[in-house]
Amino acid sequence: MSVATPDLSMPDLSRIPPETVDAADRTARFWTSKQPGPIKPGSEAHKRAMCDMFHETFNPYKPSVLAWPKLDPETRNKITSLPIWDIAVQTEGKARLRMAAYARQLMAIDPDMAKTIELNGWEENRHKEVLSRLVEVYEIPLDPEPAYVEPRDAEWAYMVTGYSECIDSFFAFGLFELAKRSGFFPAELVETFEPVIQEECRHILLFANWVAWHRANLPLHKRAWFELRVAAVYAFLGWERIGIARGIDDGKGKPQDNNFTVNGSKSVSNEDIKVLDLLRICLEENDRRFSGYDRRLLRPTTFPNLVRLALKLVPASRKTKSAAQPA
Repeated sequence: MSVATPDLSMPDLSRIPPETVDAADRTARFWTSKQPGPIKPGSEAHKRAMCDMFHETFNPYKPSVLAWPKLDPETRNKITSLPIWDIAVQTEGKARLRMAAYARQLMAIDPDMAKTIELNGWEENRHKEVLSRLVEVYEIPLDPEPAYVEPRDAEWAYMVTGYSECIDSFFAFGLFELAKRSGFFPAELVETFEPVIQEECRHILLFANWVAWHRANLPLHKRAWFELRVAAVYAFLGWERIGIARGIDDGKGKPQDNNFTVNGSKSVSNEDIKVLDLLRICLEENDRRFSGYDRRLLRPTTFPNLVRLALKLVPASRKTKSAAQPA
Protein backbone atom coordinates (compact mmCIF):
# COMPACT_ATOMS: atom_id res chain seq x y z
CA MET A 1 0.00 0.00 0.00
CA SER A 2 1.17 3.50 -0.75
CA VAL A 3 -0.58 6.77 -0.01
CA ALA A 4 0.12 10.02 -1.77
CA THR A 5 1.23 12.87 0.45
CA PRO A 6 -0.27 16.27 -0.46
CA ASP A 7 2.11 18.96 -1.63
CA LEU A 8 2.77 20.75 1.65
CA SER A 9 4.14 23.83 -0.11
CA MET A 10 0.67 25.34 -0.12
CA PRO A 11 -0.50 27.44 -3.07
CA ASP A 12 -1.53 31.03 -2.47
CA LEU A 13 -5.27 30.61 -1.95
CA SER A 14 -5.83 34.26 -2.82
CA ARG A 15 -5.14 33.28 -6.44
CA ILE A 16 -7.41 30.22 -6.43
CA PRO A 17 -11.03 30.67 -7.57
CA PRO A 18 -13.48 30.67 -4.62
CA GLU A 19 -15.35 27.70 -6.10
CA THR A 20 -12.13 25.65 -5.95
CA VAL A 21 -11.65 26.51 -2.27
CA ASP A 22 -15.31 25.66 -1.58
CA ALA A 23 -14.89 22.31 -3.33
CA ALA A 24 -11.85 21.50 -1.16
CA ASP A 25 -13.86 22.36 1.94
CA ARG A 26 -16.67 20.00 0.90
CA THR A 27 -14.16 17.25 0.13
CA ALA A 28 -12.73 17.65 3.64
CA ARG A 29 -16.16 16.91 5.18
CA PHE A 30 -17.52 14.06 3.05
CA TRP A 31 -15.55 10.92 2.28
CA THR A 32 -16.30 7.27 1.53
CA SER A 33 -13.71 4.59 0.89
CA LYS A 34 -13.75 2.90 -2.48
CA GLN A 35 -13.09 -0.43 -0.77
CA PRO A 36 -16.10 -2.78 -0.88
CA GLY A 37 -17.50 -4.70 2.04
CA PRO A 38 -16.80 -4.51 5.79
CA ILE A 39 -13.56 -3.04 7.11
CA LYS A 40 -12.18 -5.11 9.98
CA PRO A 41 -10.28 -3.13 12.64
CA GLY A 42 -6.57 -3.94 12.45
CA SER A 43 -6.69 -5.21 8.87
CA GLU A 44 -4.67 -3.89 5.95
CA ALA A 45 -7.95 -2.60 4.52
CA HIS A 46 -8.56 -0.69 7.76
CA LYS A 47 -5.15 0.96 7.60
CA ARG A 48 -5.63 1.80 3.92
CA ALA A 49 -9.03 3.35 4.63
CA MET A 50 -7.88 5.56 7.52
CA CYS A 51 -4.78 6.75 5.66
CA ASP A 52 -6.72 7.40 2.45
CA MET A 53 -9.36 9.29 4.43
CA PHE A 54 -6.82 11.57 6.02
CA HIS A 55 -4.91 12.36 2.82
CA GLU A 56 -7.90 12.64 0.51
CA THR A 57 -9.79 15.00 2.86
CA PHE A 58 -6.81 17.33 3.22
CA ASN A 59 -7.97 20.97 3.07
CA PRO A 60 -5.40 23.32 1.49
CA TYR A 61 -6.44 26.49 3.32
CA LYS A 62 -3.60 28.85 4.11
CA PRO A 63 -3.49 30.78 7.42
CA SER A 64 -1.90 33.85 5.85
CA VAL A 65 -4.92 34.49 3.61
CA LEU A 66 -7.73 33.70 6.07
CA ALA A 67 -10.14 36.62 6.33
CA TRP A 68 -10.13 38.00 9.87
CA PRO A 69 -13.11 40.36 10.18
CA LYS A 70 -12.93 43.70 11.90
CA LEU A 71 -14.66 43.44 15.28
CA ASP A 72 -16.57 46.06 17.20
CA PRO A 73 -14.97 46.92 20.58
CA GLU A 74 -17.44 44.87 22.64
CA THR A 75 -16.99 41.70 20.57
CA ARG A 76 -13.23 42.14 20.46
CA ASN A 77 -13.08 42.50 24.26
CA LYS A 78 -15.16 39.33 24.70
CA ILE A 79 -12.84 37.32 22.49
CA THR A 80 -9.58 38.71 23.81
CA SER A 81 -10.68 38.12 27.41
CA LEU A 82 -11.22 34.37 26.92
CA PRO A 83 -8.69 32.59 29.20
CA ILE A 84 -7.49 30.16 26.55
CA TRP A 85 -5.11 31.74 24.10
CA ASP A 86 -1.73 30.94 25.68
CA ILE A 87 -2.67 27.32 26.29
CA ALA A 88 -4.28 26.99 22.85
CA VAL A 89 -1.12 28.12 21.05
CA GLN A 90 1.15 26.02 23.26
CA THR A 91 -1.07 22.93 22.93
CA GLU A 92 -0.81 23.03 19.14
CA GLY A 93 2.94 23.51 19.38
CA LYS A 94 3.33 20.46 21.61
CA ALA A 95 0.97 18.40 19.43
CA ARG A 96 3.03 19.10 16.31
CA LEU A 97 6.24 18.04 18.04
CA ARG A 98 4.73 14.89 19.54
CA MET A 99 3.20 13.73 16.27
CA ALA A 100 6.36 14.42 14.34
CA ALA A 101 8.33 12.37 16.89
CA TYR A 102 5.95 9.42 16.67
CA ALA A 103 5.91 9.60 12.86
CA ARG A 104 9.73 9.36 12.81
CA GLN A 105 9.56 6.36 15.13
CA LEU A 106 7.10 4.64 12.79
CA MET A 107 8.87 5.44 9.52
CA ALA A 108 11.03 2.31 9.45
CA ILE A 109 8.15 0.11 10.68
CA ASP A 110 5.17 1.41 8.70
CA PRO A 111 5.93 4.28 6.27
CA ASP A 112 2.27 4.75 5.25
CA MET A 113 1.05 5.25 8.81
CA ALA A 114 4.10 7.41 9.53
CA LYS A 115 3.33 9.72 6.58
CA THR A 116 -0.27 10.05 7.71
CA ILE A 117 0.64 10.98 11.28
CA GLU A 118 3.33 13.29 9.93
CA LEU A 119 0.64 15.14 7.96
CA ASN A 120 -1.47 15.28 11.14
CA GLY A 121 1.46 16.98 12.87
CA TRP A 122 1.83 19.41 9.97
CA GLU A 123 -1.82 20.34 10.32
CA GLU A 124 -1.38 20.87 14.07
CA ASN A 125 1.36 23.35 13.25
CA ARG A 126 -1.00 25.06 10.81
CA HIS A 127 -3.53 25.38 13.64
CA LYS A 128 -0.81 27.07 15.65
CA GLU A 129 -0.23 29.47 12.77
CA VAL A 130 -3.95 30.24 12.59
CA LEU A 131 -4.08 30.99 16.32
CA SER A 132 -0.88 33.04 16.12
CA ARG A 133 -2.38 35.06 13.30
CA LEU A 134 -5.59 35.57 15.30
CA VAL A 135 -3.81 36.89 18.38
CA GLU A 136 -1.73 39.16 16.16
CA VAL A 137 -4.73 40.61 14.33
CA TYR A 138 -6.75 41.21 17.51
CA GLU A 139 -3.73 42.22 19.60
CA ILE A 140 -4.19 39.54 22.24
CA PRO A 141 -1.21 39.61 24.62
CA LEU A 142 0.51 36.26 25.09
CA ASP A 143 3.17 35.11 27.49
CA PRO A 144 6.44 33.98 25.89
CA GLU A 145 6.14 30.45 24.60
CA PRO A 146 8.10 27.80 26.48
CA ALA A 147 10.70 25.66 24.78
CA TYR A 148 9.04 22.68 23.13
CA VAL A 149 10.85 19.55 24.27
CA GLU A 150 11.10 16.37 22.22
CA PRO A 151 9.16 13.61 24.04
CA ARG A 152 11.20 10.73 25.47
CA ASP A 153 8.35 8.28 24.90
CA ALA A 154 6.89 9.19 21.50
CA GLU A 155 3.98 6.74 21.61
CA TRP A 156 2.90 7.89 25.09
CA ALA A 157 3.07 11.53 23.97
CA TYR A 158 1.02 10.75 20.87
CA MET A 159 -1.60 8.95 22.97
CA VAL A 160 -1.84 11.84 25.45
CA THR A 161 -2.35 14.29 22.59
CA GLY A 162 -4.86 12.05 20.80
CA TYR A 163 -7.05 11.28 23.81
CA SER A 164 -6.88 14.90 24.94
CA GLU A 165 -8.12 16.03 21.54
CA CYS A 166 -10.96 13.49 21.68
CA ILE A 167 -12.14 14.97 24.98
CA ASP A 168 -11.58 18.63 24.18
CA SER A 169 -12.99 18.50 20.65
CA PHE A 170 -16.24 16.90 21.83
CA PHE A 171 -16.91 19.93 24.03
CA ALA A 172 -15.37 22.39 21.57
CA PHE A 173 -17.84 21.32 18.86
CA GLY A 174 -20.72 22.20 21.17
CA LEU A 175 -19.23 25.45 22.44
CA PHE A 176 -18.46 26.60 18.91
CA GLU A 177 -22.07 25.94 17.88
CA LEU A 178 -23.34 27.67 21.04
CA ALA A 179 -21.16 30.70 20.30
CA LYS A 180 -22.52 30.77 16.75
CA ARG A 181 -26.15 30.57 17.89
CA SER A 182 -25.68 33.24 20.54
CA GLY A 183 -23.91 35.61 18.17
CA PHE A 184 -20.82 35.64 20.39
CA PHE A 185 -18.76 34.91 17.27
CA PRO A 186 -19.73 37.10 14.30
CA ALA A 187 -20.72 35.10 11.22
CA GLU A 188 -17.54 36.16 9.42
CA LEU A 189 -15.35 34.89 12.26
CA VAL A 190 -17.30 31.61 12.38
CA GLU A 191 -16.65 31.14 8.66
CA THR A 192 -12.94 31.82 9.14
CA PHE A 193 -12.57 29.35 12.02
CA GLU A 194 -14.86 26.63 10.62
CA PRO A 195 -12.17 24.72 8.64
CA VAL A 196 -10.02 24.48 11.78
CA ILE A 197 -12.87 23.03 13.85
CA GLN A 198 -13.73 20.46 11.17
CA GLU A 199 -10.07 19.57 10.85
CA GLU A 200 -10.05 18.59 14.52
CA CYS A 201 -12.85 16.16 13.68
CA ARG A 202 -10.59 14.53 11.08
CA HIS A 203 -7.74 14.38 13.59
CA ILE A 204 -9.69 12.48 16.20
CA LEU A 205 -11.26 10.25 13.56
CA LEU A 206 -7.74 9.24 12.54
CA PHE A 207 -6.68 8.77 16.16
CA ALA A 208 -9.69 6.60 17.07
CA ASN A 209 -8.94 4.32 14.13
CA TRP A 210 -5.21 4.26 14.90
CA VAL A 211 -6.03 3.07 18.45
CA ALA A 212 -8.21 0.25 17.12
CA TRP A 213 -5.73 -0.69 14.40
CA HIS A 214 -2.74 -0.59 16.74
CA ARG A 215 -4.53 -2.54 19.47
CA ALA A 216 -5.64 -5.27 17.05
CA ASN A 217 -2.09 -5.80 15.77
CA LEU A 218 -0.45 -6.17 19.19
CA PRO A 219 0.29 -9.62 20.62
CA LEU A 220 -1.71 -10.40 23.75
CA HIS A 221 1.06 -9.63 26.25
CA LYS A 222 1.74 -6.25 24.63
CA ARG A 223 -1.97 -5.52 24.33
CA ALA A 224 -2.37 -5.78 28.11
CA TRP A 225 0.43 -3.24 28.55
CA PHE A 226 -1.20 -0.98 25.97
CA GLU A 227 -4.51 -1.07 27.86
CA LEU A 228 -2.69 -0.10 31.04
CA ARG A 229 -1.16 2.84 29.20
CA VAL A 230 -4.59 3.90 27.92
CA ALA A 231 -5.93 3.85 31.49
CA ALA A 232 -2.88 5.82 32.64
CA VAL A 233 -3.47 8.43 29.93
CA TYR A 234 -7.07 8.95 31.09
CA ALA A 235 -5.90 9.21 34.70
CA PHE A 236 -3.25 11.75 33.69
CA LEU A 237 -5.72 13.84 31.69
CA GLY A 238 -8.27 13.71 34.51
CA TRP A 239 -5.71 14.87 37.06
CA GLU A 240 -4.57 17.63 34.71
CA ARG A 241 -8.10 18.95 34.25
CA ILE A 242 -8.98 18.71 37.93
CA GLY A 243 -5.90 20.76 38.73
CA ILE A 244 -6.77 23.42 36.19
CA ALA A 245 -10.42 23.48 37.26
CA ARG A 246 -9.21 24.41 40.75
CA GLY A 247 -7.54 27.44 39.26
CA ILE A 248 -3.92 26.38 39.66
CA ASP A 249 -1.69 29.21 38.55
CA ASP A 250 2.01 29.71 39.18
CA GLY A 251 1.52 33.44 39.73
CA LYS A 252 3.99 34.33 36.99
CA GLY A 253 1.48 35.00 34.23
CA LYS A 254 -2.15 35.29 33.31
CA PRO A 255 -4.48 32.58 34.63
CA GLN A 256 -5.27 30.16 31.82
CA ASP A 257 -8.02 27.59 31.51
CA ASN A 258 -7.22 24.38 29.65
CA ASN A 259 -10.54 23.11 31.05
CA PHE A 260 -12.41 25.83 29.16
CA THR A 261 -13.93 23.36 26.71
CA VAL A 262 -15.75 21.69 29.62
CA ASN A 263 -16.94 24.72 31.60
CA GLY A 264 -16.84 27.65 29.17
CA SER A 265 -20.48 27.94 28.10
CA LYS A 266 -21.01 31.11 30.17
CA SER A 267 -18.13 32.74 28.33
CA VAL A 268 -19.62 32.26 24.86
CA SER A 269 -23.31 32.95 25.50
CA ASN A 270 -25.34 35.49 27.44
CA GLU A 271 -27.98 32.84 28.11
CA ASP A 272 -27.93 30.60 31.16
CA ILE A 273 -27.29 27.25 29.49
CA LYS A 274 -27.99 24.22 31.64
CA VAL A 275 -25.42 21.45 31.67
CA LEU A 276 -27.74 18.90 30.08
CA ASP A 277 -28.64 21.33 27.29
CA LEU A 278 -24.97 21.98 26.60
CA LEU A 279 -24.28 18.24 26.53
CA ARG A 280 -27.09 17.74 24.01
CA ILE A 281 -25.58 20.40 21.76
CA CYS A 282 -22.14 18.80 22.07
CA LEU A 283 -23.55 15.39 21.18
CA GLU A 284 -25.55 16.72 18.24
CA GLU A 285 -22.56 18.60 16.85
CA ASN A 286 -20.26 15.64 17.39
CA ASP A 287 -22.62 13.38 15.43
CA ARG A 288 -23.12 15.98 12.70
CA ARG A 289 -19.43 16.59 12.12
CA PHE A 290 -18.65 12.87 11.84
CA SER A 291 -21.68 12.09 9.69
CA GLY A 292 -19.95 12.82 6.38
CA TYR A 293 -17.24 10.19 6.78
CA ASP A 294 -17.41 6.51 5.88
CA ARG A 295 -19.50 4.73 8.52
CA ARG A 296 -17.11 1.79 8.46
CA LEU A 297 -14.44 3.91 10.14
CA LEU A 298 -14.63 3.97 13.92
CA ARG A 299 -15.58 7.09 15.88
CA PRO A 300 -14.42 8.14 19.35
CA THR A 301 -17.00 6.61 21.69
CA THR A 302 -16.01 7.18 25.32
CA PHE A 303 -17.39 10.68 25.92
CA PRO A 304 -20.30 10.47 23.45
CA ASN A 305 -21.48 7.25 25.11
CA LEU A 306 -21.07 8.68 28.61
CA VAL A 307 -23.12 11.72 27.59
CA ARG A 308 -25.81 9.57 25.98
CA LEU A 309 -26.02 7.57 29.20
CA ALA A 310 -26.21 10.74 31.29
CA LEU A 311 -28.98 12.17 29.11
CA LYS A 312 -30.97 8.98 29.60
CA LEU A 313 -30.40 8.59 33.34
CA VAL A 314 -30.49 12.13 34.71
CA PRO A 315 -34.00 13.05 33.53
CA ALA A 316 -35.26 9.68 34.82
CA SER A 317 -33.72 10.25 38.23
CA ARG A 318 -35.29 13.70 38.44
CA LYS A 319 -38.70 12.28 37.58
CA THR A 320 -38.28 9.64 40.28
CA LYS A 321 -37.34 12.28 42.82
CA SER A 322 -40.30 14.45 41.89
CA ALA A 323 -42.72 11.53 42.09
CA ALA A 324 -41.40 10.62 45.55
CA GLN A 325 -42.23 14.08 46.92
CA PRO A 326 -45.66 14.40 48.63
CA ALA A 327 -48.30 16.31 46.72
